[in-house]
Amino acid sequence: MLTIVPFQSTYAQNFKELNLAWITEYFIVEEKDRELLDNCESSIIEKGGYIFIGLWDNEPIGCFALLKISEFNFELGKMAVSQSHQGLKIGQELLVFAIDFARNENWKKIILYSSTKLDTALHIYKKLGFKEVPLENNNFYLRSDIKMELIL
Repeated sequence: MLTIVPFQSTYAQNFKELNLAWITEYFIVEEKDRELLDNCESSIIEKGGYIFIGLWDNEPIGCFALLKISEFNFELGKMAVSQSHQGLKIGQELLVFAIDFARNENWKKIILYSSTKLDTALHIYKKLGFKEVPLENNNFYLRSDIKMELIL
C-alpha cells in the first residue's frame, strides 16, 4: 500500500535516484536535472516548493516535486515511480495527491512539461484534467516538447 509523505533530508538520495532512473532510460541528464536533483533542498524546498515521497512498505518507490513559479502557480516536476512498482497506478495516486494538495493550498494553476515519448504519463495527466497549452521557445529541457496545465 502506498503512503505519501513530505520530503525529509534522508530521502534526498532516493529522490535523485528515482528520477535519474527514468531520465537515463528515455533521455539524457541535463543541467537543470543536475541542479534540481543534486541540491533538491536548496533548489526546490528553500525556494518555496515541495517534494513528496511515495513509500511502499516504508521503501521509497515514488516521488514528485512542486516547484514554485509564483504565489499561486506551481510546476509539477520530477515525478518518478521505480521500475519495480510500475503498473500499480502509483503515478496516478501521486498525481491525485499533488492536485489535492494544490487545491488545499488554494493555488490557481499547476503546469508541467513533458515529452510525447512518455505515453503513459501523458495519459494520466489528461485523465486527471491537464490540458495541452502552447510551449514556450525557451523551456529548460531539450526533451520537453509538450506543456500542460491544470486550472484549479
